[in-house]
Amino acid sequence: MMDRHILVADDDARIRDVLRIALGQAGFEVSEVADGKEALRAAQRTQPDLIVLDIGMPEMDGLEVCRELRKTSQVPILFLTAQGDEIDRVVGLEMGADDYVSKPFSPREIIARIRAILKRSGVEAEESTVLQRGVLRIDPERHLCEVGDRPVTLTSREMELVIQLIKRPNHVVARPQLVDAIYGTNIHVSDRTMDSHLRNVRAKFAAVGCKDAIETVHGVGVRMGPCSAT
Repeated sequence: MMDRHILVADDDARIRDVLRIALGQAGFEVSEVADGKEALRAAQRTQPDLIVLDIGMPEMDGLEVCRELRKTSQVPILFLTAQGDEIDRVVGLEMGADDYVSKPFSPREIIARIRAILKRSGVEAEESTVLQRGVLRIDPERHLCEVGDRPVTLTSREMELVIQLIKRPNHVVARPQLVDAIYGTNIHVSDRTMDSHLRNVRAKFAAVGCKDAIETVHGVGVRMGPCSAT
């Protein structure tokens, strides 16, 4: 992780100081900005490996920054949200954020979340085999997803969700098992958060003609569908 660059965007100087020190001690290169417009410019200029993005910022809020970034980039995004703002968290995940942490937070938790996101976004030997079902093709090592000959852009969370299902295409995976596989154990993730991930993936696949990629088995969980072309 020593060469990974983290961009911290928050209008609270104290939070920026805490994150700069904690991330620097953890071996990351850190840059910081104080508002949304600066965050967007810095992200486009420096191409960070991950952005820690506060939702409530002046000039341009974090949700708008995320929306603009997702037009051209899949850089991992970790949102900082006010405690209890579930709507903002869900909207952020629907826009393509990878994770969120509520304020007040522990620097250790931030570092653990960042490392987990970067690990999922990077090359991992255990996922080196290309996975395929119907018209859907997943290359975890290169973080590539294709439906037929059309690329589908997935966030790291969405990619991990699809990998968990396509590796066991005939099994129904209960939501708690899916949450543990994607987020790790001992982390509370609401049903609305998982619903957002599933809805995003279904919409992206449907947009390229694959409407049956993920099936819901009511009362049990979800499974990989036949992944046929329409």
